[in-house]
Amino acid sequence: MRAAGRAVRARLRDRIAASDPGLLRLTAGLRTVGAIALTLAVLSLLGADVHILVAGAIAAMVATFAIREKQLGAQAVTLALGLPVALASVSLGAVLNTRVVVGDAFFVVLIFCAVYGRRFGDRGTALGLIGFQVYFLSLFVGATVDTLPELCGAMAMAFCSSALMRFAVVPATPAGVLLRLRLAFRARLAQLVSAQLELFDAPAEEMDKALKALRDGTARLHETAMMIQGQLEEGTPDESAARLVQRRIADAEIAAERLGLLLLTARTAERADTLTLHLPGAPAPAIAGPDMPDEAGATLRRDLLALHTLVLRAGSGDTGTGLAHVRNRLLGYRDEENLPPASAALQDVFRGIGESVRSVLGLRIALDGPQDESDDSPATARSREELDAEDAAIDGGGEEAEQEEQTGLRRPTTRAAVQVAVGSSLAIVGGELLSTQRWYWAVLTCWIVFINTSSTGEILVKGYRRLLGTVFGVVAGIVLAGLVGNHTWTAFALVLVLIFAMFYSAPLSYTLMSFFVTAMLGLLYTLLHTYSLDVLVLRIEETALGAACGVVAAALVLPVQTDRRTNELLGTVLERLAEVTEAAVGQLSGGPADELLDKARDLDQALADLRAATQPLMHPVTPLRTRRHTARYVVALLETCAYHARTLAATAELLPTHPSIAADPRLRGAAGRTVRNIGVIAARVADEHAGAQVETGPSIASLLGSDAGTPRYGRITDRVLRHLERLDEAVVGLARPLGVPVAAPKA
Repeated sequence: MRAAGRAVRARLRDRIAASDPGLLRLTAGLRTVGAIALTLAVLSLLGADVHILVAGAIAAMVATFAIREKQLGAQAVTLALGLPVALASVSLGAVLNTRVVVGDAFFVVLIFCAVYGRRFGDRGTALGLIGFQVYFLSLFVGATVDTLPELCGAMAMAFCSSALMRFAVVPATPAGVLLRLRLAFRARLAQLVSAQLELFDAPAEEMDKALKALRDGTARLHETAMMIQGQLEEGTPDESAARLVQRRIADAEIAAERLGLLLLTARTAERADTLTLHLPGAPAPAIAGPDMPDEAGATLRRDLLALHTLVLRAGSGDTGTGLAHVRNRLLGYRDEENLPPASAALQDVFRGIGESVRSVLGLRIALDGPQDESDDSPATARSREELDAEDAAIDGGGEEAEQEEQTGLRRPTTRAAVQVAVGSSLAIVGGELLSTQRWYWAVLTCWIVFINTSSTGEILVKGYRRLLGTVFGVVAGIVLAGLVGNHTWTAFALVLVLIFAMFYSAPLSYTLMSFFVTAMLGLLYTLLHTYSLDVLVLRIEETALGAACGVVAAALVLPVQTDRRTNELLGTVLERLAEVTEAAVGQLSGGPADELLDKARDLDQALADLRAATQPLMHPVTPLRTRRHTARYVVALLETCAYHARTLAATAELLPTHPSIAADPRLRGAAGRTVRNIGVIAARVADEHAGAQVETGPSIASLLGSDAGTPRYGRITDRVLRHLERLDEAVVGLARPLGVPVAAPKA
């Protein structure tokens, strides 16, 4: 019974870790709700009025979510600086509350300064957010000079409660977050293996569904790998440890993605294109006619289940003999003589399983230190030696390149500050026409739609989502207000539930977050005895007005069109892709070592930025369907290119230690066409009048000679050639949707 209970708890823990990597959403929700609850408890014991309770609750929420630094020391400094900013803001709000013109003018200046403060990093962003939100709070609760002492006391109590929750009750150190992200990576890797097993077993009519699950699992694993990358600098003791974890995470991700592609190829009539794993909605290739042999299929199914078990048990402290036996057997597939009799495609899958187990072993050694080697087989011992040699070759070299900083109105923070100030001015004027009491809702919406947006299209989509969430939230607010009635503490309890739901859902759906915010406001209006149907309808009108003012300001004042923004980011992605490809090929050709994994992660980050910027183009309500399909296709092709470039970079870093990989000087010339084509496409994106053409020609394998594919020491392996050829094909494929002319192959 105890063993069954442990198994259930382990499965539940893995599910939670996979659904919320690093428990970041859970931590944010608990910390915020705890700070609010503590503030309300202390203020209620002191006999505070309901207006002061509401002010304290909002201040605790702001003091908690505004601070984003990773190190606890930096968080403490920002929180300490935030209190005087909050006190000054609420005091000015109380003094200027009755001075309409001066108060509105000050509000616009405050908004400008709050947005401009983003250029000073996380601390500037946090202090600006606190200043704006607390001034808004003073308007919401109707602060006056007479109530100012109580409001300041509530502010101080809120910040103290936030500090207690942040540093004592729900602490989150960089090392702790990194540890939880590692658990999430393991859980999501196990989920991906499960999706691969489902793909292997899926009948023809369910292949598309199984492929979608495989595609989603691959994307989720990559998302977690990027989150780990963002925590390595603060969460590891030194740069060498960070690079070691980075290497092992990259190896595991690449091996898992390659295994999925090999499985898809084994199930279908022809070699699967990598694009199939990255293009949403792409149909599954046709399944091969004859069924695979029962014995080979049963062995493969058993080994996939064994791989799933190894992934789940890695790092759990379980080092039983049975687990070691399974690991030894699967690592044996890295040797040709241990492969079971099967077709070439199925044997590739068994090799992929062996490489996946090696990556899991390397990840476990990197994260948990030396392991018990008493039960190692020769294949496992050889894998450990390779991993040790790779680890020893890792150094902390490399310097980050300085990026050219934009100045004046070209600086994004300055431009956004001007746009928000203009939009807020329009929102104040329009909001006053709708309601002289609650005009600030339009200003709040205008402010929010500019947060974390960079183009007019992003602002339009965010405004639409906020309006949609607000409409449904108003309906929920009406229902909740009717159920709560005059029960103050019941309303506060529901407010805490809604706030937790708001923070837990924020990274998943902005519409859902807006829904919870609006429903919560309905309860707050009930507590302030200002609730009515007219007030909630006014909330919708002010929200729509604020979103419209934000869009107008973004479109007319220093506009950044979505096309311009995506073209800039596309150029950055292509530049990073060329850097990774050229550096990897150079090292594979015998050139000097380079910071390949860093370059690969820079490529991944640039691609993530592009993916976010193209969301307005791919949104379901976008009327330009052809443009939407083109954007989706281009992003999928770039993800395919990034996968092959990542794999080339990871393979090139193995050169000094891997016995079956050696430099081949012919590669540099053969892959030169691919690098030149990337440059041609980048030039065309930057200048549509550029006249260069994309080149096509013989395959890279043929350029290296007929014996280049022989996988023996001293020559590049077949796998590297396949990745180079697939990358070359994907780059040529980018030319058509981007309107780049393709030259006819030379005779």
